[in-house]
Amino acid sequence: MTKKAYIITGPTASGKSDFAHKLAQAVNGRIINCDSVQIYRGIENISASPFAGREITDSVDGVPYRLFSILSLDEQISVADYLNLAKQEYDNAISAGHTPIFVGGTGYYINALIQGISPMPEISMENRARARQMVTDDIDLARKLLPDNFQHTDKQRVARALEVLLETGQNITEFQSKSRIGAVVPDACKILINPPVDLLRKRIADRIPQMLSGGAMDEAKLIIDSGWNENRAIGATQLCKFIRGELSQTECIENWITKTNQYAKRQRTWFRTQFNPDIVISGVPTDADLFEIQKNI
Repeated sequence: MTKKAYIITGPTASGKSDFAHKLAQAVNGRIINCDSVQIYRGIENISASPFAGREITDSVDGVPYRLFSILSLDEQISVADYLNLAKQEYDNAISAGHTPIFVGGTGYYINALIQGISPMPEISMENRARARQMVTDDIDLARKLLPDNFQHTDKQRVARALEVLLETGQNITEFQSKSRIGAVVPDACKILINPPVDLLRKRIADRIPQMLSGGAMDEAKLIIDSGWNENRAIGATQLCKFIRGELSQTECIENWITKTNQYAKRQRTWFRTQFNPDIVISGVPTDADLFEIQKNI
């Protein structure tokens, strides 16, 4: 019996995108993105999107793909925004008789899909714009307006906390302490792809030259021109620094590999402590793994 929905995740370069596609072909699935960088258009190589090196379409080999490359680099998206989009795509998939398959490695997106999010107030465009301008002008000064227990330094999260404060006069932590709402797939079959560290490191090192030859350098130039926060994507940071002359090409690639491995380690920690998979594939997925999953569903 086919499950109603799947979540396929794993550290970067683990092979989850290819496996999700094969599973979708087997269960009449619809792929729905849950990666916070692959949702942006114009950086498909840097984000290791399934659409790197190919035309961005609504389907690949007959498999529908949703929420990939849908935002321009000058657009913002919150977790609540993502969850609303994910719910729409989930409902559309079910209505069409497709099995929703969420794939990606962004922990807070996955957590929201399974557990929902804390209720947040509606924010006016004026306060949203004001908060982002405050962060752009001086993020350290902006963070001083937030409570001591707000530890995030990411510009988008600081801006989000500021806009809530401006809108309500309350700290975002007060809303975050409330019961969560809006879970999309609390009962999804959760599949973790978790290859050995040495194998993952090799795949990361092998993938970066492919990203470069695929057009990652041009994508970095687009990031600089757009003003998008280059620190939101590993690879973007290093390439932008290379373009500005802050890193040599060798330093750029070496740092890119190092930072990607560090990110993969953080992902593995999150999966170990905050994700409860139904199925673990302890290697790069094979057709045998696909067969076992099909046999047991």
